[in-house]
Amino acid sequence: MKKINPAVSAIVKLLVSTAIVFLLFYIFLPPLNPCSTEFWIFLTAVLAIYLVPFGLTKLFKVYSLPGSATRVEFAPQTRTVKFKIMVAAVALPIAVLIVGSIVSSTFFNAKRYADVISVKEADFATDMPETNSVTNIALMDSDSAVTIGNRALGNLSDVVSQYIVNGNYTQINYHGTPQKLSNLEYDGFFKWLGNRAQGVPGYIMVDPVNNKAEYKKLATPLKYVESGYFGDDLLRTLRFNYPTKIFGTIAFEIDEEGTPYFIVSCMTPKVGLFGAYDVSEVIIFNPCDGTHTKVSVGEVPQWIDIVYDGYLAEDKYNWHGLLSGGFWNSVIGNKGCKQTTDDFGYLMYDDDVWYYTGVTSVTADASNIGFIVSNARTGEYKYYSVVGAEEYSAMNAAEGEVQHMNYKASFPALINVSGEATYIMVLKDANGYVKQYGLVNVSQVGIVAIGDTQAEAMNAYKKLLSQSGISGGTSEDTLANTTVKEIEKLVIEGNSFFYFLCSDGNYYRVSVAEDESVLFIREGDTLTITYAETGTAGIRNIVEWAKATALS
Repeated sequence: MKKINPAVSAIVKLLVSTAIVFLLFYIFLPPLNPCSTEFWIFLTAVLAIYLVPFGLTKLFKVYSLPGSATRVEFAPQTRTVKFKIMVAAVALPIAVLIVGSIVSSTFFNAKRYADVISVKEADFATDMPETNSVTNIALMDSDSAVTIGNRALGNLSDVVSQYIVNGNYTQINYHGTPQKLSNLEYDGFFKWLGNRAQGVPGYIMVDPVNNKAEYKKLATPLKYVESGYFGDDLLRTLRFNYPTKIFGTIAFEIDEEGTPYFIVSCMTPKVGLFGAYDVSEVIIFNPCDGTHTKVSVGEVPQWIDIVYDGYLAEDKYNWHGLLSGGFWNSVIGNKGCKQTTDDFGYLMYDDDVWYYTGVTSVTADASNIGFIVSNARTGEYKYYSVVGAEEYSAMNAAEGEVQHMNYKASFPALINVSGEATYIMVLKDANGYVKQYGLVNVSQVGIVAIGDTQAEAMNAYKKLLSQSGISGGTSEDTLANTTVKEIEKLVIEGNSFFYFLCSDGNYYRVSVAEDESVLFIREGDTLTITYAETGTAGIRNIVEWAKATALS
């Protein structure tokens, strides 16, 4: 038998190893970046794949002894310089991974972790916008969004048979109103194969205020999605365009004209080689035509809402709150150590999405010492020193009011009602559908209001504040037999308000979403109005009204 030429054998081994390495990269898509742990794991595998065919695996030799005994010894080649170089080559990236993780740890860098963010202290009553209506608060949690979104898709027989909802809903602020978005995905390989020519036709938009979902059909379908295969795979397309970037959150959003984009956060360690990953750049990727651009975090357009995800926002505050006094203080002394609760809600103001979560001492039980809000686009942090019940205690208090219904409360949002820090949440049935709304006072968790609508719950809560005489609670007065002189309609942050100029010279306002019956008020009507002061001279909020007489 003719002996194979050693040079040809070596070339074949290299070609086969190269093919395996490319396949490995194509499947797992690691970033080619030394600041990524995935890179060093991949490099270890690459070195092993190239060196194994050249003898790296021949570690032992088995010798037969008289009888049935055997003896195992290191193979002779393990003592060669060539073999030792091979072992050192494979061991080097493993050593970098281990040493890099140690020197990047909080043990050696507590202060640097703590200084990743700065937190501005603010006064809750003056800094947090007061909520006069609750028509722009995103209360729906992700589970409810999934339930409602799937139900909306189920009504479209021609779409539901081929596509599914991604399920990872992005909270955005769209034209001044909160919305949750999730794009459709192919329902498996064969559905992709049969539909890839026309692409993914649209996405689901869920209204978290009114608990409604709507399917949005796109004029130009999505070509690049997570469920695509080969060149249609979103992550693969991103990796081949940005081979060195460490990808973080990938959020589906739309701009003000309704054009869809994937917003991809690119991460960079702030400490050592692998420590304190934070967002440094953002890729704006159009999944319809594959165009993309990369900008720094300071250049992100205003319409983009999610650059930092809520879990990263919590992690960064926990580094700040736990490690400011040093590593050992975070483990043993705990002096001044603070941490967030284990979930977060959403707030909408200043045309941005903000994360909200409570802050508690590491030694506390069921109470908060304050709250933080973090801007999902800019990464700004604010801390409010408001002592009161933590979120889960408030959820239990709301559930207790409807315990006969077995409703479960979602994680609440934080709002300012008449200067009072207030939790607001939805109460869901066993099927995940929203049934009622609850408001719980942060400082006095026993003050709980429940309503079938957000407006009903808000009105009940304001009455409880007034009755309890809490500082900041707005008292109510009644004005009898006042005549409506003029009626003005204004749209504020997407909500319609009616302003009634009455014969006493004051304007009385109410949101149409809170009380649709105000549409029947006409100029010349005589009303009895129960009102609350707004803090603005000449403008009062209508709590209740009744028509006394109608003048012809």
